[in-house]
Amino acid sequence: MKQKSILDFTKFKCIVIGVSAGGMESLTRLFAHIPKDFPLPILVVQHMHKLQNDYFITHHNCTCILPVKEAEEKEKIRSGTIYFAPPDYHLLVEEDETLALSVDEKVNYSRPSIDVLFESAADVYKEKLIGIILTGANNDGAEGIRIIKQKGGFTIAQNPKDAEFPVMPQSAIDLVEMDRILSLKEMTTEFIRWDQEDEI
Repeated sequence: MKQKSILDFTKFKCIVIGVSAGGMESLTRLFAHIPKDFPLPILVVQHMHKLQNDYFITHHNCTCILPVKEAEEKEKIRSGTIYFAPPDYHLLVEEDETLALSVDEKVNYSRPSIDVLFESAADVYKEKLIGIILTGANNDGAEGIRIIKQKGGFTIAQNPKDAEFPVMPQSAIDLVEMDRILSLKEMTTEFIRWDQEDEI
């Protein structure tokens, strides 16, 4: 008998992911295991240079079954789609579950900032939100994950021992009692198990 996922994804409405240094490889490994009928949208802030081209979007579209795109202003958030914050824009979630882009000041020296996305998504989705912090070399996202936890959302950090750059997940763990601390392999297993639950 196959094991069930620790998470029933159908009880949530959205996943937000924050990642910085080491993010390309980590997200590639994670996205490769998301099934085609995955029920949630995934919003991602990855720190990058403001002149970054769209290579990372093309790359993830080649390695992931779900559609991957840059977020657009006033775009309706759709299930089964992965949205990335564009370079040099903060990404926010509006009350009507559309996306917003902002060129407000940098937060934690970053634009896009993980904290900005996490806090706005927590305000909208509350206990229906999953927040994930992955590899990175600064503490952006720690305050955002604290807000997600405060609003009743489910929080996951990559095990710092598993992260290429452990500072970001460790900063979140130091600030918040995370619901789960998982390696990337353990995270991907969650998606695989969810996809197999109908077969149990």
